[in-house]
Amino acid sequence: MVESTPALPAAASPLPELAGVHWRPLVDERSLRRLNRGWTVTTIAHVVPFAAGGAVLLAAEPLAFPVTLVSFAHAWIIPELYAARGANVVKPRRFRASERSEAVSVGLLGDLVGHDARELHRESGLVLERGSLGAWLVGPTGALLVRPGGRRVLCYCVRVPDPELPAGDRIAHLLLALRSDEIGFTTVANCAFSGARWRVRRRLPAVMRPALDRARGAARELA
Repeated sequence: MVESTPALPAAASPLPELAGVHWRPLVDERSLRRLNRGWTVTTIAHVVPFAAGGAVLLAAEPLAFPVTLVSFAHAWIIPELYAARGANVVKPRRFRASERSEAVSVGLLGDLVGHDARELHRESGLVLERGSLGAWLVGPTGALLVRPGGRRVLCYCVRVPDPELPAGDRIAHLLLALRSDEIGFTTVANCAFSGARWRVRRRLPAVMRPALDRARGAARELA
């Protein structure tokens, strides 16, 4: 029996940025599952050789324990580096905008979201948005997609080219694009990492971790 893929809602207004990546097929549930499997295979391919090599060396020569520690460390560090790369898409950055422009942009962003989202943004710098693909956390330079069930996170880097644009306007720009065409937004964005939520959470600044916990709760409701 062939597994069916649920149809995702069509965008009322497709993003014009799709023309710049015309070679990419539109994202759907099947392609996201394939992407997740690819990242899982990549992680296993990095971890297993180092872990297995260390175990074999330790069994063959217990005195080589210091060397095996190096091998085990590589098995742990490589996935952590990938997760750090993913978390970087939403980590705070400095922009050229003035403090006044930043304050005004935050006020305008507040008009686009509800009270809870405004409070979450004030605390973490991220905006929570529920979508058909999962729960999104949108920042000035990227977004985290917590998939339904809350166990897996995809980290997307999205470039807003204007260097003078304040953080609030950047988030508003990405948020409106996401609302307009979630499939197109996900297709245009570059996936920096896909993996376990706990691994990404460890690499986020402490102030952002509660936001990821909130997104996990929202994603569980979508499962």
